[in-house]
Amino acid sequence: MEGQEVARGSGILLAVSSLPSEYGIGTLGDAAFHFVDLLVDLKQKYWQVLPVGPTSFGDSPYQSLSAFAGNPYLIDLDQLVREKLLTPEEIQSYYWGTQKSAIDYAALFENRTLVLQKAFGRFDEHEPEFQQFVEENRDWVEDYGLYMALKVSNGNQNWQSWPENIQKKQPVALAKCRKEMYNNIMFWVFCQYKFFQQWGKLREYANSKGIQLIGDVPFYVGKDSVDTWMHPEQFLLDENGEAAYVAAAIPDKFSETGQVWGNPLYNWPLMQEDGFSWWKRRMQISTKLFDVIRMDHFIGFVKNYMVPRDATDASGGRWMKGPGRKLTDALNSVLNGTTVIADDYGGKALIPGVKKLLAKTGWLNTKVLMFAFDGDPSNEHLPHNYPENCVAYTGTHDNETIVGWWKSITAAERKLARDYLCDHATPEEELYKCFISLIMRSAARVCVIPMQDYMGLDNRFRMNKPSTVGTNWKWRIKKRDLTKKLQKEIYDVTLRYGRKNWD
Repeated sequence: MEGQEVARGSGILLAVSSLPSEYGIGTLGDAAFHFVDLLVDLKQKYWQVLPVGPTSFGDSPYQSLSAFAGNPYLIDLDQLVREKLLTPEEIQSYYWGTQKSAIDYAALFENRTLVLQKAFGRFDEHEPEFQQFVEENRDWVEDYGLYMALKVSNGNQNWQSWPENIQKKQPVALAKCRKEMYNNIMFWVFCQYKFFQQWGKLREYANSKGIQLIGDVPFYVGKDSVDTWMHPEQFLLDENGEAAYVAAAIPDKFSETGQVWGNPLYNWPLMQEDGFSWWKRRMQISTKLFDVIRMDHFIGFVKNYMVPRDATDASGGRWMKGPGRKLTDALNSVLNGTTVIADDYGGKALIPGVKKLLAKTGWLNTKVLMFAFDGDPSNEHLPHNYPENCVAYTGTHDNETIVGWWKSITAAERKLARDYLCDHATPEEELYKCFISLIMRSAARVCVIPMQDYMGLDNRFRMNKPSTVGTNWKWRIKKRDLTKKLQKEIYDVTLRYGRKNWD
């Protein structure tokens, strides 16, 4: 299969959660629509939003409570006011944090559910649209509602710690829970209805303006998730929901000890027996949300790196064979033409089979500029080596900002980068603009620049530092950050290299 053809263009990487709002976190409200308008003014074509699943401990959307659900934190409260489900006074009576530039997840955890419950209390469950949503998503949304209701009633502990009859899903026990917790279950279903309803309106608006949404699909799911609870047979878990081995990332030049992610591994033989139905349904849901899907950790389709569950680093791990083309073919069968970006960087050096499989999928590959300067002129991340059918980034959500990266690399690496730019004169404080220009003028069909890189921010403002918790996924942009000067710079570099989203 030949690579997918996409229009030459550019976009900005900015999580929905990073948008400005009055209530602690960016949402699917006015700020999101205004950002679409800004992208149009800046002649962009793409908005990459990162994963949008419900988060748990560590606040990472890559450790989501569900592979299908949306994050209730992203539901816009002002829209609920317009629907007369809330009042402004009710929203303002809760604490949402003190900083406009960072998310206070503790405040959200304490208060967002309380506010949404008020809205649910005024909602009519008999609305035809709601009933239709439940019917169309019955295969996952009611299980999600039950799981969340049980999680809250069990002090938000992992399901592996719940009472045995619930943990093991004994039919009589679950039937009793569904009856006694009906209102709580339907509250969480309501949250999903509102998330998908609001998301649908945002996507429709973006598409009407010529903007396509790029959304990330994490490769793994969280150990504590409705997926592992309801379908443990799909994962390598014992009868108590525990794993002997968990997912990890191999040590490399960017992490000497690797990363222990802790996600459960998939039971690939069983998944293959039923035609990868769980994966296909997951991808179908993703096509309802996104115009372009970025498939996280493409290496996992070929091999999965794993370590013992109590490992403190990933240096002693081993590989497990992945499903390969059987899974990618299954996913392609339900994509209905949706473009897929494969997160494949590092694959060529680690596993030659990654590039071979990717060539058969028709999916786009990924280039990351800050991986380029190792002295090897054949390095696939150097812009002169980019093929047309790829997506180029200065860095991703997991990387340093381009400014932070420049400060962290060695003098020798800086010289390599300066030599490549043919630029030894630009002041360091302006050099990030040269790196953006470097990939924007490459052959790559699509360039996506993190907003932090356009703003020239250092590592204090990075989105995520892998293998750490407590400071990640918090960054937010303030309205005043989007200055006329910044907008002109983005507009100019977009037009200069022929990436304008043509009217």
